[in-house]
Amino acid sequence: MTIDLRLDPAEVALLTDLYQLTVSAAFFEHGFNDTASFEVAMRRMPPGRGFMVAAGIERLAEALEEYRFDTAAIEHLESLQLFKTEFLEFLSKLRFTGSIRALPEGTIYFAGEPIIEVRAPLIEGQLIETLALNQLGFASIVATRAARCFVVAGGRRLVDFGPRRAQGADAALIAARSSYLAGFHGTANVLAGKRYGIPVFGTMSHSFVMAHDSERDAFSDFVSSFPTLSTLLVDTYDTVRGVGNAAAVSAKFRAAGVKIQGVRLDSGDLHELSRKTRRILDQAGFRDIAIVAGGNLDEYRIAELADAGAPIDAFGVGAALAVSDDAPATEPDFTYKLVDYKGRARLETSAGKISTPGRKQLFRAYAPSGSFFADLIGIVDEGATTVAREFKPIPAKTVQLMETVFDNGRRIMPRPTLAQARERLMNGLTALDARYKTLRRPAEFPVRQTAALGALVISEKLRADKRQD
Repeated sequence: MTIDLRLDPAEVALLTDLYQLTVSAAFFEHGFNDTASFEVAMRRMPPGRGFMVAAGIERLAEALEEYRFDTAAIEHLESLQLFKTEFLEFLSKLRFTGSIRALPEGTIYFAGEPIIEVRAPLIEGQLIETLALNQLGFASIVATRAARCFVVAGGRRLVDFGPRRAQGADAALIAARSSYLAGFHGTANVLAGKRYGIPVFGTMSHSFVMAHDSERDAFSDFVSSFPTLSTLLVDTYDTVRGVGNAAAVSAKFRAAGVKIQGVRLDSGDLHELSRKTRRILDQAGFRDIAIVAGGNLDEYRIAELADAGAPIDAFGVGAALAVSDDAPATEPDFTYKLVDYKGRARLETSAGKISTPGRKQLFRAYAPSGSFFADLIGIVDEGATTVAREFKPIPAKTVQLMETVFDNGRRIMPRPTLAQARERLMNGLTALDARYKTLRRPAEFPVRQTAALGALVISEKLRADKRQD
């Protein structure tokens, strides 16, 4: 028996909540399958976050390219004894035939803004809700946290150390991909390196040191086996003595023309230990040996160490990134809502869950300095020039952000590379003022609706009231 960490394309359609299938079956039976538009958005910002990063969109697009119910999937649904033969026959022929408009991966966005629009026959749009939220939510949360680490690291290298702490194989892959998109230098995850072309990094284990009778012998053996991957873990026993042993081994190998790359601190007072480590290495003539720090790090701890001037050259970030422990999925509250059906806007008005009706476009205005000025959420056919007139004075530049990725079930834009998404985010972070990137109490970026969308919201609220009569 083999273990496959990647979902078979034929199984993707079954990665859904049961109610998506029962609702779709009822739609089918009663003749509801006209063109519908569904929108993914985020109701509120996670605590302490002033911006979000769009990620996971390409993974969703790849899944939709192969979307189908194969014979095994249909047989499984039939075994549930819930669905009529006619509906199962319909599913057996179903492919995704709709269009997708989305923010390009790596785009910075804010609460309430459209991230993706799925426009398709109603049943197709309903069936992929779970898949869309599954692929977009976690990827965006992790990419945002990684970007926060990048912002405060001040140019120091960052590596994803999270695969052992991630909640499942796919989560580890998403975390590696999202963190690289957000500026990390690489990952410890070898599979992610293979799948996404991300640089892989590693050090050594405590067990390797403990298996030896001498720490110095352990360091020597490891360097002789991996002279170009020689970052030594110095905190298995006493850290300061471990650094001394690393310096002694470095001196021995320097004579043979081999350069030790770094030492890794993984516990204790990282600020104080890094200073002592730097002093020991410098005094031994090893100013070029880097100090790598790990051990329950997050953006807050990285900021503290960087602000204190700790001589750390690189950080490994593990559990905090891989599970996004400060903002689980319930905090940002990603939603997938029907916003248009049969050419008419739709909205939900339940308490705390009111949605915004109609198909939309997101517009970003730039100040003369090139920084983000404000965002406007407008109706899909409003143009950037028209929207810009709602500002006084008119911004230096206003652009629309959502792009058509799919049309008639086919990808119409070239598949972007991970490097392109990474560059887009780097440019966005440069254009985003510091007050929105601070870790604690960031300012709220100005986002509002255009006048046309505001009028649509009012009229559809009145129409929604009538639907209950």
